[in-house]
Amino acid sequence: MQPRGTRGGPFRGAPAGGGRRGAPQEGPALVGRGPSAGQGILQSGSTSLTPAQVLATGVKRPGFGTAGTRTRVVVNALEMTVPDRMIYHYDATVDKTFPPRLNVQLIKALQHDTAPQIFNPVGAYDSRSNLYMPNRLNLGAGDSRVMLLLISKDLRPLLRFSQGKQTQDEDVLTAFTALNIIIRADPIMNHPFNVRSFFPINGVRHAVGYGFELVRGYFQSVRPAIGKILVNVDISTGLFFKPGLLFEVAFDFFNVPGDRRDPSMFSSRAGFDARRRRDLQRFLTGVRVSVAPSNRVIVISRLSDVGANEFSFSLREGGGRTTVAEYFRQQQNQPLQYPSVLCVMTSRGSAIPFEKCTVLPGQIARKQIPPELTEQMMNFSRKRPEERMDSIRHGIQLLAYGQSEYIRNFGLHINTGPFLETDSRTLNPPQLRYGQGSSQPTVVPRFGAWNMMDKKLFKPINIERWVVVVFESPAKVNQTRVRGMIKDYINACRSVVLVSVGVSVTEQDPIVRYGNSQGDISTEIKAAGQDCVKKNSQKGGPDLVIVILPDHGNSEIYRAVKYFGDCVMGVATQCLKASKCLKANMQYWANVCLKTNPKLGGVNVVPDEQSASRLVDPSNPVIIMGADVMHPAPGSSSPSFTSVVGNVDTNVSKYVATLKVQESRVEIIMDLKSMVKSILLNYKDYRENAESIPKASSAPKRLIFLRDGVSEGQFAQVRDEELKKLKEVCAELGIKVNITSPAPQLVQKLRVSSFLPADSDTRSFKPPQGSRVADRTGNMPAGTVVDQGITNPVEFDFYLQSHAGLIGTSRPAHYNVLYDDNKFTLVTASFWVDVDTKGFYPSIGLTRYRVCATCYATYADIVCARAKNHFDPSSNVMMSDTATQISGSAGGMDLASYQAAYRPVSGSMARRMYFMSCSPNPTCFEKPVMFFSLI
Repeated sequence: MQPRGTRGGPFRGAPAGGGRRGAPQEGPALVGRGPSAGQGILQSGSTSLTPAQVLATGVKRPGFGTAGTRTRVVVNALEMTVPDRMIYHYDATVDKTFPPRLNVQLIKALQHDTAPQIFNPVGAYDSRSNLYMPNRLNLGAGDSRVMLLLISKDLRPLLRFSQGKQTQDEDVLTAFTALNIIIRADPIMNHPFNVRSFFPINGVRHAVGYGFELVRGYFQSVRPAIGKILVNVDISTGLFFKPGLLFEVAFDFFNVPGDRRDPSMFSSRAGFDARRRRDLQRFLTGVRVSVAPSNRVIVISRLSDVGANEFSFSLREGGGRTTVAEYFRQQQNQPLQYPSVLCVMTSRGSAIPFEKCTVLPGQIARKQIPPELTEQMMNFSRKRPEERMDSIRHGIQLLAYGQSEYIRNFGLHINTGPFLETDSRTLNPPQLRYGQGSSQPTVVPRFGAWNMMDKKLFKPINIERWVVVVFESPAKVNQTRVRGMIKDYINACRSVVLVSVGVSVTEQDPIVRYGNSQGDISTEIKAAGQDCVKKNSQKGGPDLVIVILPDHGNSEIYRAVKYFGDCVMGVATQCLKASKCLKANMQYWANVCLKTNPKLGGVNVVPDEQSASRLVDPSNPVIIMGADVMHPAPGSSSPSFTSVVGNVDTNVSKYVATLKVQESRVEIIMDLKSMVKSILLNYKDYRENAESIPKASSAPKRLIFLRDGVSEGQFAQVRDEELKKLKEVCAELGIKVNITSPAPQLVQKLRVSSFLPADSDTRSFKPPQGSRVADRTGNMPAGTVVDQGITNPVEFDFYLQSHAGLIGTSRPAHYNVLYDDNKFTLVTASFWVDVDTKGFYPSIGLTRYRVCATCYATYADIVCARAKNHFDPSSNVMMSDTATQISGSAGGMDLASYQAAYRPVSGSMARRMYFMSCSPNPTCFEKPVMFFSLI
C-alpha cells in the first residue's frame, strides 16, 4: 500500500537512479578532514598538478599562467568546511501537480509537526524530489513507514576531488547537489525563491510598471576550488507580480495613468476588446489572488469573455440559473460596484469578480523580461564593485549560516569573515592597427579603451547609393531635421569626429521617404529602393537603407525591416530610434558609422601582427568559430535556433554567420557539419580571392571552436559529439588543422561575478591615477585573468575579465578547455573586436561584452537572438520578443514547417557582418572596448 503523508497531500519514498535500499555504502578513509582538508596538497599559487590516474571531462590543467602583471583580487566567495561524514539521500516524491512552494511546506510540516521523532535532526529538501538527511531514518520494519530508504552518499569523494585526487564522477556531483540543497534549505522555507536565488520578504523593491516590480535577492552556490570548497554569494534581481488590488495591477499592466483609472474600462461595453483581454489573460494566468471577504486563495486560469452581470451558471441547490453579479449580491448582501467588468476564472470553472480580488505579494513572475523593462532592470541591478560587495555582505548577514539548523545538522561550517583573496594577472593588450594614412597607424589600448582620433579605418567602404525611410510622423521628424541627420552622418563617416576615417559617401542627397508604420513595411522599403534606382538612372538599388523608427511600438517594424532588407533584398539596413536621432551629437553618428561599415563589407581595425603573432600569423593561420544554441521560452513548443560564426580573413576581423532551425530544446547542434563546412569554404574563398593566398595554403592550420551555452553536465556530450563532427568536416575538405575548444560560460550562471582589487578597504578604494590595479570605475582592468584559488581542482579552466568597466560591476567569463590539439598551456595572448555598442551593461552581463567576439552575447548569440527576423512577419509564424508564439492554424506547426518558413540572409549580405549592431537604439560611448581570449 502506498503510504501517504499528512498536511495537505500525498508523500511517498521510492527508489531513484537504481540505488540499493539498505545499509549505507562504506568508503576508504579520508586523508585530512575539516578545515585542513586539501592543505598542503594543491593551493593557490602551487605548481602541483593533478595525478595521472584522475580523469577530466575536458583538458587537464597543464599548469598555471605567468604572463602579465601579477595582482591580487577579492572574490565574492566564502570558504566552506566540509566534515568527513555520510549524507543520506532519500527520494521524496510529492504530488507532481503541487507547486514547489507547497512541496517545501509539506516537507517542513512532515519533519517538524507530523513526525519530528523520525526526522531528528531535520534534513534539507530541494522542493522537488531530493531529501538529504544527516542521519539514517528509522522507518520501522521494511523501511516503509513513510518512505523507502534509497542510498547514502559520502562526502569523502568530494573532499578528494577538491584535492585533485579524484575524478569528478557521479558521487562528486551528487555531493555538490546535496550541499547546495542544504545551504538553501533555510532561505526557501521563509522567502520566495527561484532556483538558487531567494528574495527577502522585506527586501528592496522597485515598481517598474507593466504589472511588475523588481525585488533585490541573493544567490548562493557551492563550487569546487583547488584544495577547498567555496560558497559563492551574489546579489540577484527577481521579477515579481506587483501586489495589490487586481484592478490596480491591471491598470499598471496597461500603463494607465492614475487620473484615468476607471475600473469600468475592463468591460466589453467600454471597448475592452478581445486582443487586450487576451494580453491581460496571458499576464494574469497562474497568478494567486485572495478573494474578499473570506480571503480564500485561488489561482487565475483565464478571464471570462463577458462581465459578471452576463456570466450565468447553474445553481447546485434548488436548480435554476443566476449570474455571478447576482450571486455575489445575495451572498454579501450588497451589489457589485462594477458588475459589467469581466471575471477571473479558476481551472475548475469558478468565476470571481475583478473587484473582489487582490494579488498576493511574493509571487515571482516566471516569465522572460518584457523588452520594455530591460533598461529599468539593468538600472536596478547595476552597482559599483564596492557597493555590490556591501550588498553581498548584507546578504551574508541575512543568510546567517551559523544559525541555520540545516547547516549545523550536517556538520558544515561557512567562514563568513573576509571574502576570499586569490592571485590574478593582468595581461598586456595587443596593439591595434588602423588603415593607411593614419597619423598613428598602431595604438595600444589603455584600460580596455583607446582613442580613435586621427585614425583611418582599416578597410573603409564607399557608400554610392542609399535611402532613408522614416516611420515617424513628419510633424515629429520633418524634412529639415532629416536632412540635418543626413549631413551629420556623412560628416561622421568622412571627417568630423573620426578624423579622415576614410568612409566616402558618393550620394550626398539620398532619397527620403516617409512610410506608414501601420501599413505593409516591406512595401515601403521596396518603394524606397525603387525610388533610389530611378533617381540614379537605373545604376542599381541602394547599398544601405537607414530606417528611423518611432519611439514606441517599433519592434514589429524593426523585424519587418530586417526580414525584407537582409533576407529578401540582400541590402544592409540600420535602424535608429527617432528620439535618439533628434538629439544626437556627432559621437552618436560616429557610432552609427562604425556599425554600418562592417555591414557593408568593411573592416574597422585589426590586431597588429607583431604584437599578436600567435593570433595573426599568415604562415600558421587561425580560424575562430563561435557556436551557440537559443532555446524557446518556458512553455513554448517552438524550435531552437543554432548559430555558428567564424572569421574568414587572416586578421580574424571579418566574420560570416550561419543560422539553422532545429528540434526544440536540443542542446547539441544537429547541423553543425554543414554550418562549419560553409564557414570553412567561405574562409578559403576569401583568402584565395580577397587576400590572393594560393589555394594550397588557403586553409587554416589552427581552429579555435568556442562553444557557448552548455552547462558543465553537457561538456562531455559536446566534446564527444560536436568535436567529432568538426573533425569529420575537416577530413572531408582535406584540411589538416589542430583544434582547441574552450567552452566559455557567462559567470552569471556561476555567480563568481565580482573581482575587486585586494585593498585594505575596498569600500573606499580609489585607484591612483595611472594605476594598473583597477580602472577608473573601481573594477579590475580589462585582461584580468584568474587561474588559481577559485578554479577547478582537475580541469583546465580560468576566469577572464575581458572588458573595461564603464558602469556597475564588470563580470568575468569562465572558460573550460574541453579539447586542445594546439597544446595551449596558458592565456598568453589577446585579441579584439570592433566596437559595437548595443546596450553596454557589464553590471548584469546581458550584452556581448563578455567573452571573445565570436561567442557569448556576441556574434553567435546575436545571430541566434535575431532568428525571428528570418520569418515573414505577415505569415502565420508569429514571433514575439520574449518567446516564439504561434497563432491561428499555425499552432500545430512541426519542425519541418518552421524550417520551410525560415528564410536565410540573401545576396552579398550572407558574406557580411549583417548582424552587427542590430539595435534600433544604439548607445554611444566615448571609446570602443577591449577583448581578450584564449590563444
